[in-house]
Amino acid sequence: MFKKILVANRGEIALRIQRACNELGVKAVMVYSEADREAKYVKLADEAVCIGPPPSAQSYLNMPAIISAAEVTDAEAIHPGYGFLSENADFAERVEKSGFQFIGPTPDNIRTMGDKVSAKQAMIKAGVPCVPGSEGELPDSPVEIRRIAKAVGYPVIIKAAGGGGGRGMRVVHTEAALINAVQMTKAEAGAAFGNPAVYMEKFLQNPRHIEIQILADKHKNAVYLGERDCSMQRRHQKVIEEAPAPGIPRKAIEKIGERCTAACKKIGYRGAGTFEFLYENGEFYFIEMNTRVQVEHPVTELITGIDIVKTQIRVAAGEKLPFKQSDIVLRGHAVECRVNAEDPYSFVPSPGRITLWHAPGGPGVRVDSHVYNNYFVPPNYDSMIGKIIVHGDTREQALARMRGALGETVVEGIKTNIPLHRELVVDAKFMAGGTNIHYLEEWLSHHKR
Repeated sequence: MFKKILVANRGEIALRIQRACNELGVKAVMVYSEADREAKYVKLADEAVCIGPPPSAQSYLNMPAIISAAEVTDAEAIHPGYGFLSENADFAERVEKSGFQFIGPTPDNIRTMGDKVSAKQAMIKAGVPCVPGSEGELPDSPVEIRRIAKAVGYPVIIKAAGGGGGRGMRVVHTEAALINAVQMTKAEAGAAFGNPAVYMEKFLQNPRHIEIQILADKHKNAVYLGERDCSMQRRHQKVIEEAPAPGIPRKAIEKIGERCTAACKKIGYRGAGTFEFLYENGEFYFIEMNTRVQVEHPVTELITGIDIVKTQIRVAAGEKLPFKQSDIVLRGHAVECRVNAEDPYSFVPSPGRITLWHAPGGPGVRVDSHVYNNYFVPPNYDSMIGKIIVHGDTREQALARMRGALGETVVEGIKTNIPLHRELVVDAKFMAGGTNIHYLEEWLSHHKR
């Protein structure tokens, strides 16, 4: 096991990794920007290093600063968390070339899965079902693009090969709008991701967003930890996640889970990862793989009893997975609400000082958050300030606990999206389970404030 790990992230995930290190008896070096000087995990740190001013480009995306911090503190490994540099193959490569262990997949894995076109091709080879669409990057020929669209069938969606976070996508309903949409998405992709390549997929009308969590080690062992339903989303950003997914037969999950673990063995994957699928009419369609720990990992931890972050660290240290697929047992149901510093209905960010913070408690309630009374939420980063996660024997009990937890939560001084969550967890269709990825957008259009 490592003696010292540098945590190259901020916010709740930095604190989550710090806690995992503490449990493993590993020292955690916390890096921070000047905006995060007062963060809880910085105050609790074994060692903390300031890596630059508030803008991400000068701090959390500053590779030389992060690697220098690892060098001066004698860290042995770097955990990238999620977001920032977590899926940057060049960073993973630089970390390993500098003599540190990157707590995540190999740079080659990240490259393959980070490019949506190569990821799709790798999954087709591994026998994982994909959304019908172009075989690879769209050609320049308008005639050929029209031919592909006709074969796929409208509506289609144009996606950036290097995209993510819900950006670089455009839905096209008619042939007349096709070429213009392709050109606009290419231009956007080039500007946002430095890669103008785009591809085409069938636009599924009413799918659910289902993902399979996997863990793999360096010894060709891989397991899947059930599934999560992340269909409650706005502009491709998840708002509520739960596990297991309501109403999907276990046999279907087992079949797709086995394909995911087989794909991991085939590509030599290591660490934690998530296969994301659209699910419609009883069929799974692969859309992308996230080569890192995800925001919503706690719902899987609560139903499996497996600590995903500690397992990431153990695997990176060369240990074998301590469990086989037959050891994975799902117990009960878990739900997570992301707490964002934003207006609950306009979604305008609301940074500022939290004058009162009261987190909920009680049986089956977990709160992952780095904030506290009098904490200042900086305007420089993503608006998420924490997550409320509940576990119950049944989905009904979990939702009842979530309603109680949201009712107990008090945040003053800034706006948060908790009022929106309070409405969603009593919504009849959400309570029934199985809503599709468009449901929340439609709900919001009918509940304008």
